[in-house]
Amino acid sequence: MKVVTTAQMRELDRRTIEEFDVSGEVLMDRAGAGVAETVRFLARAAGMDRPSALLIAGRGNNGGDAFVAARHLAAAGLEVETWLAGEAAEVRGDALRHLSRMKSAGVTLRELPTADEWDRALDSLRDVDIVVDGVLGTGISGPARGPAAGAIQYINALAEESLVVSIDIPSGLNSDTGEAPGGAVTADVTATMGLPKTGLLAPAALDRVGNVEVVDIGLPWELTDAVECELELITSQDLRGIVPRRARSAHKGLFGHVLVVAGAPGFAGAAALACRAASRSGAGLVSALTPAGIAAVVAGLAPEAMVHAGAATAEGNLAAGALEAWGRDLSAFSAVLVGPGLTAHPDTLGLLKFLLARCACPLVVDADALNVCDGQPQILADAAGPVVATPHPGEMGRLLGCPAAGVQGDRIGAARRAAAVTGAYIVLKGAGTVVTGAQGRPHVNLCGNPGMATGGTGDVLAGLLAGLLAQGIAPFDAARLAVYLHARAGDDAAWRGSQAGLIASDIVAELPHALRDILAR
Repeated sequence: MKVVTTAQMRELDRRTIEEFDVSGEVLMDRAGAGVAETVRFLARAAGMDRPSALLIAGRGNNGGDAFVAARHLAAAGLEVETWLAGEAAEVRGDALRHLSRMKSAGVTLRELPTADEWDRALDSLRDVDIVVDGVLGTGISGPARGPAAGAIQYINALAEESLVVSIDIPSGLNSDTGEAPGGAVTADVTATMGLPKTGLLAPAALDRVGNVEVVDIGLPWELTDAVECELELITSQDLRGIVPRRARSAHKGLFGHVLVVAGAPGFAGAAALACRAASRSGAGLVSALTPAGIAAVVAGLAPEAMVHAGAATAEGNLAAGALEAWGRDLSAFSAVLVGPGLTAHPDTLGLLKFLLARCACPLVVDADALNVCDGQPQILADAAGPVVATPHPGEMGRLLGCPAAGVQGDRIGAARRAAAVTGAYIVLKGAGTVVTGAQGRPHVNLCGNPGMATGGTGDVLAGLLAGLLAQGIAPFDAARLAVYLHARAGDDAAWRGSQAGLIASDIVAELPHALRDILAR
């Protein structure tokens, strides 16, 4: 989905109103209804029984969206109250009309027009399940002041025990740069209107925006199709149709055969997680080649996979000639994954070079298969088939010969450089995962959560990606889809349990549910 500047979004709003006869009042009603649906989804996902919601509104259009959301949430049976960072007499235009409707619906309004009143409110925080931030929108310049600053501080205090949904952009953030010149809200979810804003994807904003959900407010496609942009957000809407419907007469031979080359003593779990994720992707068959010493363990952990014992070094790692000694024709496979848990043993580089030279099908290069390319990204450039590399920032830094901090300072630039020098499709993992090729616009994912920062989650992503590639999905599409499904499964697992208690196996278990986000069956 295209990412736009504040000026572009304002122009889209203006043209929608003037050229397509859609009033600002109607656009605001659609926006607020979308916020309410986001809150209800969040409450359901978190298992809340008759949740309470506190909506904190400013005097502008974001406040108007909050008034609409409050009305819809009250109608849905939630316990709802709205606080205004200002006086009702200061609200104008469409926001005023929706404020009147909210009050007519019986929603309580409390006015806190001064910073002192917000300071006093901090002394006795509300006990509320979800707080909605509608204080400031995309029109701010400079730091929040007065009651708006007090409201931001209050929301962040509530966030210690409440979930936070921000409307359009977390209050206090610059919607073009993602920077916060003063105080800013830290959201769990940002429900942004129409199209995502550039500031939401900026590195400076990643710790503030949470998951980004795009609310459809009915912008005409004739206008959005003509928008120029340099970046896109990965959303479920753009991924539907990538995986084709299956015929009733289908059999496993139609959905590809994945080969996972992975594992070492002490790292059997990496191979097993990759195999399990590949199986959950919809691939028809999954085979694994692991060192002989751990093959039985991997087979026990991943019963759906066909696990083969490979020739090993004296240390128990897969030998450089293990694939050749195994004797299987690589043309029997639809996609290959190499790297999880192999360790950076010298023979790992031999395995990688063998696959790059002989593997005509899509090859996913992950983890230690990237680490052994330390400072030599050109190794990947001479592959016989398409390559998708999946580095985290540390691995990317080693690949490009620069510090991980340099990668994090310009994630999109680093991903583009890696794609250019390797000719591979790049999946730069982390908060705001970047997917790019040597050509075309980079795509960024903003699903996922900090609970996924735990061992094994990268192995799950790599296996899932290989499984999608095995089904014949084009590499760039498979990468976008894998990143989204992996993150969405991680979110579902966190909502069902917690971020702190999340483990990689939870993500594997949630993958079928995440697939239903884009599939009808």
